[in-house]
Amino acid sequence: MKNFVVSARKYRPASFDTVVGQSVITNTLKNAIKNQHLAQAFLFCGPRGVGKTSCARILAKTINCLNPKDSIEACDECESCLSFNNNHSFNIHELDAASNNGVDKIRELVDQVRFAPQVGQYSIYIIDEVHMLSQAAFNAFLKTLEEPPAHAIFILATTEKHKIIPTILSRCQIFDFKRIQIQDIAQHLSFVAKSEGIDAEEDALHMIAQKADGALRDALSIFDQIVSFSGTTLSYKDVIDNLNILDEDYYFKMTDAMQNHDIARVLNLFNDILNNGFDGQHFVNGLAMHFRNLMVAKDNQTLSLLEVGQTIKKRILEQSSSWDHADILYILELLNKADINYKSSKNQRLLVEFTLMQLCNISEPSTKKKIVVRQDSKQAKVENREVAPNLTQEIPQTKPKSEKIEANSIKIIDFKEDIQKKTISINIHRTKESKENEVEKIKPVERNTPFQEKDLQNQVSKYSNQKQKEGKFNLSSILNKKKIIMDNDYQLTLTLDNKVQEEVLQNEKNSFVAFLKEQLCNDLISLQLVVLPLKKEEQKAYSDEDRFKKMAEKQPLLNEMKSKFKLEIDY
Repeated sequence: MKNFVVSARKYRPASFDTVVGQSVITNTLKNAIKNQHLAQAFLFCGPRGVGKTSCARILAKTINCLNPKDSIEACDECESCLSFNNNHSFNIHELDAASNNGVDKIRELVDQVRFAPQVGQYSIYIIDEVHMLSQAAFNAFLKTLEEPPAHAIFILATTEKHKIIPTILSRCQIFDFKRIQIQDIAQHLSFVAKSEGIDAEEDALHMIAQKADGALRDALSIFDQIVSFSGTTLSYKDVIDNLNILDEDYYFKMTDAMQNHDIARVLNLFNDILNNGFDGQHFVNGLAMHFRNLMVAKDNQTLSLLEVGQTIKKRILEQSSSWDHADILYILELLNKADINYKSSKNQRLLVEFTLMQLCNISEPSTKKKIVVRQDSKQAKVENREVAPNLTQEIPQTKPKSEKIEANSIKIIDFKEDIQKKTISINIHRTKESKENEVEKIKPVERNTPFQEKDLQNQVSKYSNQKQKEGKFNLSSILNKKKIIMDNDYQLTLTLDNKVQEEVLQNEKNSFVAFLKEQLCNDLISLQLVVLPLKKEEQKAYSDEDRFKKMAEKQPLLNEMKSKFKLEIDY
């Protein structure tokens, strides 16, 4: 049986030019080699699968090459390159710090550094996952890293730079590897597919690149997995089925249904999505991303932000033309709120369905214009030559007496034409002065519903039970034990025993009164807290003798016990 080599190893970069998506770093390293400005310690940091260890090996191979090319690449023909390619180079040493993180391993490495290379100019030490070294190992490594021999070069690689102590960071040239762009990953996957004789759809490769989240190694692993499933033909459907990804077609159908205000179709589509095993929050995030793509597709300057295949990109461009910026922004706001509230919601499906029904009520795309209305008489002339040059609309005179419109006053209003329904709506924006006058004249209606003391006590008990469920047992106990007295003017009086009870009630007074007003429909309710004064005998500070006499008055047996046992009280 033929041994299978995974694509991540088979197509691993062997030169700087074959490194994907890290051109800035590879160009810097090539210039350093060309100008002989090599540092003695490098730190390659960044996410997983972006080429850190590969670049470290390429750098080690290139600087030891005996006959480097003019393009600053290894020749792959000299003794050093051949030994590296066959994995038995004595000048390049790799250490996995994840499994060799003790101080003893670092001391062995430090002792080994003293020996000069057998072939080539440098001894290169590649330490992968260097952040896994222990504190003692880092300390043992410091001096050698700061002043290594001239023939030694250290290349450290890590995914978590923040875990490396500052004294190590200050001794290295730091190169931050970035996540690889989706387009770059898709192009590399296309190259791999052609090399393997696989017919792959462009949208399928883009979907794999998106799923890889910037890691080329992950993308190649996913590619191998799906090829094992689909064979020599790799389609978009194979990708979404194998990776359990929600089909983009659902988002297009959902968006069209929203535009047509078809609530029934929207809810049925969402039900199909749930039946296929997808999470509601996953759908909300995907729909938000779809409307984000519709937004960026409306402007040629942001069109490059669409990281999708050409087929999906064409559909997004077509669909975005029928949506307004304002509608998309409002939809994104609602979806963002649904995403935030999803985890805390007790009925998550209802939350998403309610959000979708709200999205269906968004106005259809329309043309909005500003027009001027001049009110010279009872008839208002509407001037808009583009839509209705001879349009005249009667404005009804059934206005509140509090609103007065002066003659020859000009106001800016919104003009909205619904092309499909062939209707026109006009929304007048009142001036600031008219709004202020209306606010002054509109006063809230004061509720004054009569109620009995029995009704009051029922609501007090209801409030007490609510607070008990919230864990406010002191407040609940006070309200249950104390009776509230009411006079004819709905003035409530609550008599308390001490200052502690008063403090508890004072913190809840406003909430308590607001609850009573709402439940009893009476805004005249007010509450007064009265604290009973202490009795004189309770205010007296007793001495030890007084305390015994007081106790003996209540329990005469104390005196008999004192006499019988001849006890003396230490006053």
